[in-house]
Amino acid sequence: MANATNYWGLRPVKHICGSPWNGLTEKCYVDNTSAAALYIGQPVCINGTAADCDDTCLYTSVEAATLTAGYYIYGVITSFDSTIDMDDKYVKKPAATESWINVCTDPTVIYHIRDDGEGTVDNTWPSLNAGLTAAAADSAITGLSGVGLDGSTPATTRNLQLHIVRLANLPNNAMSDNAVWEVLLNTSYMRGGAAETAVVGTFTGIA
Repeated sequence: MANATNYWGLRPVKHICGSPWNGLTEKCYVDNTSAAALYIGQPVCINGTAADCDDTCLYTSVEAATLTAGYYIYGVITSFDSTIDMDDKYVKKPAATESWINVCTDPTVIYHIRDDGEGTVDNTWPSLNAGLTAAAADSAITGLSGVGLDGSTPATTRNLQLHIVRLANLPNNAMSDNAVWEVLLNTSYMRGGAAETAVVGTFTGIA
């Protein structure tokens, strides 16, 4: 049976030690100049523009991450908090809206993500790295991201944003196109020593 083709972005499931994900997140700030809407399961990066940062310095200011090899990822959105100027909750963060979002930033967390059906899936994928891609449209109904694993990219290249751990052990998850994989964030800011900007071609991630 063919794999499903629904996407949810990156979903935290457990830690590399095998224990279930503990659900802890960091509350982050998004300035109203952020043009893009944000969705659950979407990776974000640090917003290094002073005018867009939280004035109190108590919260990390973030924006949508660039889905390109060598670009760092701060974490993955798990939920949305109330906006700063409205008593409301969102299934997504609307564009150009000042907001609080909850982000999984732990670099030891393993995520489930579906591949986009490109490339040829085989048993060499575990231990390789892979890129991220907009595999499907983000959903304004479910609030889920359409980000997927780029199946055309698995390689030993160190600056690819994901590290493939293994095929996810889920019912009806076949080792074929659109499979669900367990991955780590290979270009995580939280591994230490990361600058806020891209370092394409120089990131020393997992080989």
